[in-house]
Amino acid sequence: MPAIADTMPRPRAARRRSDRPVCLVCADTMVAAEASALLSDDVISHLWTCETCGYGFVTRHSLKPQDALSAA
Repeated sequence: MPAIADTMPRPRAARRRSDRPVCLVCADTMVAAEASALLSDDVISHLWTCETCGYGFVTRHSLKPQDALSAA
């Protein structure tokens, strides 16, 4: 007699949240910054240009730990 087991369908894996920026004009996801610059010891800036529509923008990020930011 063959063994048959009832199985529950597995839920689809949750999509991973992406930290990549999204173009505000066409909603395309950016893959890599066009340029980056260290503005100070703890601030870096990235220049992004959308390959789909050409829209450009700059992001800035602090390299300080999160607890150092809340203490300041």
